[in-house]
Amino acid sequence: MADVVLGVGTGVFIIALIWIVTLALNIVLSRATGMIPIFLLALTITLVLVFFPRAPEVPSPERAVLVSAIIFT
Repeated sequence: MADVVLGVGTGVFIIALIWIVTLALNIVLSRATGMIPIFLLALTITLVLVFFPRAPEVPSPERAVLVSAIIFT
């Protein structure tokens, strides 16, 4: 839970960064024909990050007890 900023984890910031870079590349390459693969790559990365998270949504009971013990001591 230490890596939570503004109530969201780092994954949300990674996804936002991916789509900002995708938007910038699409603007730069707007006259070229390389826009669709960039969009599909960003979509694939986003779907992988959303459907296969690395950390559980709920912390383990041992960690919750440890955090509450630190807070209430």
